[in-house]
Amino acid sequence: MYRCYLFDFDYTLVDSTEGIVGCFLRTLAEMGRPPLPSLAIQRTIGLPMPEAVGRLLGTKDEATIEDFIRRYQPYADRYMTPGTHFFPGVPEVLAQLRKGGAKIAIISSKTSRRIQEKLDESGTAAYIDFVIGCREVALPKPDPEGILQALRRFSLPKETVLYTGDSLVDAQAAEAAGVDFAAVTTGTTTAAALARYPHVRVMDRLSELLTS
Repeated sequence: MYRCYLFDFDYTLVDSTEGIVGCFLRTLAEMGRPPLPSLAIQRTIGLPMPEAVGRLLGTKDEATIEDFIRRYQPYADRYMTPGTHFFPGVPEVLAQLRKGGAKIAIISSKTSRRIQEKLDESGTAAYIDFVIGCREVALPKPDPEGILQALRRFSLPKETVLYTGDSLVDAQAAEAAGVDFAAVTTGTTTAAALARYPHVRVMDRLSELLTS
C-alpha cells in the first residue's frame, strides 16, 4: 500500500450530477437562456468553474461568465451539498485506508468550503487530513500545484503517493507532479482515454484500490 492517497472529488469520490446539473439549469432559467442537455453539463464537471461556464455558454466574455457564477452561487449554497452523494463503498474505502495508517487529502477544482460541507454532513471528515480546492492554488489542474502542495504538507516522497481521479486533467496533473496515478471510470471519461496516460490501474469503482 501507499503511505498517502490523494483524491479528486467530483466523479471520483462523489456523484455530484444532481447538484451541479440542477444548479446550472436553474441559473440558465434565471438568465432567460434555454436549458442545456444534462450530459453536456456533466462533461464539464471537474473543470474550473469559469472554464466550465465559458464552454457551456459558448463565450469567453469575462463579464458574462462572472454574472453566471454570481447567479449560480445562491443555488449552489442551497442545492449542492444535498445533491452530492458518495459513490457506493467510498466512505468504507476511506475508513479502511485511514485504519491502515494512510494519509489522505482531496485535490479538487471545487472550492474547499463546498467539499468540507459534504465531508461534515456525511461524517467522513475524520478520514481526510485536508482539502486543497481551487482557491488554495494559483493554477488549477492539470497544473500539479495542488498535488505538490499536498506532498510538501505531508513531507512524503513522491514514490509513496497515489493520486486517484476520473478525468484527463487528473491524469495530466499526476504525470506532471511525478506521482503514481490510478484512474476510476465513475465519471464521463472512458477507460481507454484514461489508459493513454501513465497509470498503475484503471478501475470501475474505488473499492478496487483495496485489492491487490
